[in-house]
Amino acid sequence: MKKGDVSPILVNIGFGNVVASSKVVAIVTPGSAPIKRIREEAKKGSKLIDASQGRRTRSIIITDSDHIILSALQAETITQRFMGGKESLEDEEQE
Repeated sequence: MKKGDVSPILVNIGFGNVVASSKVVAIVTPGSAPIKRIREEAKKGSKLIDASQGRRTRSIIITDSDHIILSALQAETITQRFMGGKESLEDEEQE
């Protein structure tokens, strides 16, 4: 990526689905009661996006627009993909 380029960095969250990394606030596991509540509230408010393709939800991505995205990938896997994108960006800026 060149300096001044404002194109979003997209991160694969499984099954060909991507999310703009600049919009993500948190990546969490779905087990706790507060996260289950957030998921239900998003479903009622039409802000739930199911990107798990019918598989078991292993991570929940919370965006800055209060959208909740369900993914079948582990939170650690998605986090590594986010970190990989940032490391690649830093390498390109040094060149």
